[in-house]
Amino acid sequence: MSATPPGWSALHATAVLVGENGVLLRGPSGAGKSALALALLSTSRNRLFFFALVGDDRIFVRAEAGRLVARGVAGFAGQIERRGQGVIRVPHEREAVIRLVVDLPGRQGPAPARLPDEGELLTEILGLRLPRLAVVPALGPLDQAAVIIEVLENKT
Repeated sequence: MSATPPGWSALHATAVLVGENGVLLRGPSGAGKSALALALLSTSRNRLFFFALVGDDRIFVRAEAGRLVARGVAGFAGQIERRGQGVIRVPHEREAVIRLVVDLPGRQGPAPARLPDEGELLTEILGLRLPRLAVVPALGPLDQAAVIIEVLENKT
């Protein structure tokens, strides 16, 4: 595993760019972060949005000028695991400014609140407050991706 660069913090997460929006996907191993990233790629292509992978499974983040910047692990640019196929290559970018954090509870985790309170719609990373979305595990990755894109469209 690659060492954390000076000034950065490591997270177990996947990061993507959808249009100009960086999206950080968090969750335990097996929660579906990579599958959701690939669903966002497919949905973005169908809607003619720009999409790029920043990094899969391990992300470095730092606070910079009041924004959360994410970067993938050097040497793994554009590589993501597709279960049953192994590692595949997708379009990638080196860094992204994170505008939305998506939490995947995993198979064993509790489902998110049906009507979340205001505090559940934000999360804090490195002292920065960011919009947060907890996806419903019963939805498949394509439906989750559609919800994420709808949230991004309503935020811009």
